[in-house]
Amino acid sequence: MKLTGIIAYPITPFSFSGECIDFPVLGRCLEQLINAGSDAIAPLGSTGESAYLSQKEWEAVAAYTVELVANRVPVVVGISEITTSQAVNKAKYAESIGADAVMVIPVSYWKLTDQEIFDYYQEISNVISIPIMVYNNPATGGVDISPELLVKMFYEIDNVKMVKESTGDIQRMHKLFELSNGELPFFNGSNTLALEALCAGASGWCTAAPNLLDQQPKNLYESVARGDLSAAQTIFYQQLPMLRFIVSGNLPRAIKAGLKLRGIDAGGPRKPLRGSQPEEDALLQSLMKVG
Repeated sequence: MKLTGIIAYPITPFSFSGECIDFPVLGRCLEQLINAGSDAIAPLGSTGESAYLSQKEWEAVAAYTVELVANRVPVVVGISEITTSQAVNKAKYAESIGADAVMVIPVSYWKLTDQEIFDYYQEISNVISIPIMVYNNPATGGVDISPELLVKMFYEIDNVKMVKESTGDIQRMHKLFELSNGELPFFNGSNTLALEALCAGASGWCTAAPNLLDQQPKNLYESVARGDLSAAQTIFYQQLPMLRFIVSGNLPRAIKAGLKLRGIDAGGPRKPLRGSQPEEDALLQSLMKVG
């Protein structure tokens, strides 16, 4: 599988009480992301509040997404676990239901050594045959994977096929390109770096933005791909205020608030996360009018 373009993150919608998942609303959100031109769907990331779901809920969302998407675009299931055994179990489950790939971020209480990180991914790779995207986001996972280690795993672990780099450091993307001679596909995970990252050779952009911006993220990717940097710059700066807003607090709150303004009530984030406040809703509404 050669994956490029926009990998879109859906939210996990909850009932008003937050006690159960609203699957009909999830279906609407998934269809909207596909219609926005997304090249892949990545459920159960931070936007999907994966850390706040039970194992049963996680499995239900993964299975529902794979079934509804029905091979129209690849499904890349997110996995973020503190133990290797639980990450292995989720990876096996994702493959068993027909996921096309898994996006894996290690989560750690104790600082992990490079060898421990390597072994974490190696053990996952040993039990599945689908591609692994290594997700580096020390701000949420507490683990920072160096470009050198990312490239080493790409060459030495069979199913490690791509990287999502979310530190917000463009130099890391340059380093990934240089160390792998351009062979390692890497994806931008920092919304406000989208233009710079795509111009630096990123294979695509992993983002929740299509939930609120529809085809604008895909338009940016396509403009860069065809070398029309003038158009790309215009498209990017049209999106930038919204991109800044959705990452300024937490993604689930921002995306769910925006969806509600669009007539899709996905509930609020699961506690202890709080829902959006009136001043945030007012700012978001103004940004959506501009968009």
